Amino acid sequence: MKAQLRSHLLALSLLAPAAIAFTALPSTVVAQPATPEVHSLQVTSDNGLAPGSRLRFRLEGTPRAKASIRIRGAQAMIPLAETSRGVYVGRYVISRNDNIQEGDKIRAIMRRGNRTVTASYDIPAGLGNVASAPPAPPAPLPLRIERFQVAALDRIEPGAEIRFTLVGLPGAAASVDLPGVANNVALREVRPGQYEGTYVVRRRDTLDPSGPVVATLRMGERAVSMNLAQPLVAADNRPPSITNLTPREGDTVAGGPATVISGSFRDRGGAGVDPGTVRIMLSGRNVTSDAQVNPDSFTYRAPLPPGRHTVDVTARDNAGNTVRRTWSFEVASGPAGVPIQILSHVNNGQVDGNVTHVRGRTAPMAEVNVRVDAVPPVVGQFGVAQNVFSRTVQADSNGHFEFSFSSPFPVAGTRYDIVMKAHKADVTTEAKLVLYQRQG
Repeated sequence: MKAQLRSHLLALSLLAPAAIAFTALPSTVVAQPATPEVHSLQVTSDNGLAPGSRLRFRLEGTPRAKASIRIRGAQAMIPLAETSRGVYVGRYVISRNDNIQEGDKIRAIMRRGNRTVTASYDIPAGLGNVASAPPAPPAPLPLRIERFQVAALDRIEPGAEIRFTLVGLPGAAASVDLPGVANNVALREVRPGQYEGTYVVRRRDTLDPSGPVVATLRMGERAVSMNLAQPLVAADNRPPSITNLTPREGDTVAGGPATVISGSFRDRGGAGVDPGTVRIMLSGRNVTSDAQVNPDSFTYRAPLPPGRHTVDVTARDNAGNTVRRTWSFEVASGPAGVPIQILSHVNNGQVDGNVTHVRGRTAPMAEVNVRVDAVPPVVGQFGVAQNVFSRTVQADSNGHFEFSFSSPFPVAGTRYDIVMKAHKADVTTEAKLVLYQRQG
């Protein structure tokens, strides 16, 4: 039975700068009893009815059927595919041989089994009046850097790893320009829009931590840059420390031609001690000008009278942080018959290689008990301290003695605490020497 349906003029709706969408209403329907049904038909055009225009169809009807479109003035039948339950889509590009006009009939055909339904629609007036110019391409996304940061270091030194993170437009190429480094540091996109990279400082680098660090994001011919807003080196607000004191707090040492007073400066993660700020007071007397002072240590040698002596040392690091250390010791009043003098090394000196040779002088034919402990630069690397040498040697007729020791772990920065006790008759003298494994 045929049902007559009136044609309705469709309202036009723009889906894109040059696209028109409309829903066609059936004018006539020819169907068999219990045939499939066509509920609606929508058509879009990207350029009206001109040759080359692309028509898109969306038909809703009975599920699991075969649907197609026939347009008066078009050369071919247009098949539709069911993309979801009861929804069929298809497209058709108008050729130069086609002659499709406003008001022409569109027939939607749906078959299921041996039953077929045909719904007739009109192409509404106004569909062919769309401007013929193709739609403008979408504007490119803005190329921008949202965030650029670094994991700040305690100190710039060979082997230090500088880690950068940049957040910006996905799919671009990111790099960082470091002052004093020849090649840019490439960053890898670890997730959409997030770029990360690491640079390991080399000995030949002349990296200036205060110079500008610039990140660049490139996509094709476009590029955008951003300066790093934070410093590469974290602010130094920790004072240095004074360690490895000689004599130690409360020690009693024998008098002699030269009592050694020394210590080490440690500014871990800081800018280092400024030697010009070091002041050494010995029992209220400024002896700085007579001492050997460098950024790592200080040493003062002089004969001291028996009694109690107080040492007061102050210093500042290059960041302005101040440290002060005060301690006291006793000089024995008894005879200093077995002084110990080290001839091969200065206290807090540095040694190379795996074997260290020490030469000294004391009283002729005195016995010298030697103990050497190795302390790693990092606690826990191989323990707090380990004994690497323990032996008694005898001085010759001129008082000369010597010994050698080797470390099974000559790690750069390892400290060797050497204690020597010279004994002759009823007199015993103790001397201490601190050496460091040289940095590689």
